[in-house]
Amino acid sequence: MLKINNLHASVEDKSILKGINLEVKPGEVHAIMGPNGSGKSTLASVVAGKEDYEVTKGNIEFNGEDIDELAAEERAHKGVFLSFQYPIEIPGVSVTNFIKTAINESRKAQGLEDMPAKDMLKLIREKADLLEIDRKFLSRSLNEGFSGGEKKRNEIFQMAMLEPKLAILDETDSGLDIDALRIVANGVNKLKSKDNAVVVITHYQRLLDHIVPDFVHVLYNGKIVKSGTKELAHELEEKGYDWIKEEVNA
Repeated sequence: MLKINNLHASVEDKSILKGINLEVKPGEVHAIMGPNGSGKSTLASVVAGKEDYEVTKGNIEFNGEDIDELAAEERAHKGVFLSFQYPIEIPGVSVTNFIKTAINESRKAQGLEDMPAKDMLKLIREKADLLEIDRKFLSRSLNEGFSGGEKKRNEIFQMAMLEPKLAILDETDSGLDIDALRIVANGVNKLKSKDNAVVVITHYQRLLDHIVPDFVHVLYNGKIVKSGTKELAHELEEKGYDWIKEEVNA
C-alpha cells in the first residue's frame, strides 16, 4: 500500500529526513516513535503532501503509484488521511457541514455525484454512535472552543466518515486524558480492517497499550534506526531514547 524509498526531505533548506525506507501493507498498524526533533511529524507531513516540505531524494508510492508530484488534496482523494497534532478552528462552519463538504469533494474527485442527504445523515449517525459522540457536538463550529480530547475525537470522526485507505495519526495522544485516549483508540480500533492501514506517530508507549501495533519503528536524526514488534515500545518506555542514541553513535 505505502512504500517509502530512500526518502530525503528538507524544510527551509534544513535537512530533516535523511533516507527513510518503510513499507506498510493493508491490514497493518505501524507505530513510529522517537525523541523530539527526530523527524516524526515531518515524515507524516511529507507523506500527506504538505507543501512546506521539499523532497530532495527518494520517492513515495501509494498503491503502486508514485505520488510525489500530487498535491495534498489529491493524495487525500486517493485515500491518505492525516490527523493533525494541532487541528485548526473554523468558526461558523459546523462539524456536520465540514464533513459533508469533505465527503462530497472526495466523491466529485472520483467522478461520483454528491451523497444523497438521507444517506449522509444515516452515515453521520452511525459513525457518531460508533465513536460515542453526542449529537449536539456535531452542530458546533469546527474545533472552536473544543478541548484537546474533543478535537482529537472529531478527527477520528472525520476519519470514520471518509474511510481512508491509509490513516496517519500524528501524536493523536498529545494532551489527552485517559478517558479521551480510550475513546479515540477504540474508534481507531473499530475502523481498522484488512483493507486499510494505520500509521501511529507517538512519543509515548501509552497509546500503544490501546492501539496495538504490528510493527514499531524508531526514528532518530531523520532515519529509522531500529524496527521491531510492540515489545520494542515497552523497551523504549523503560530505557528512554538514550540507549538508541548510544547504539547509533557506537
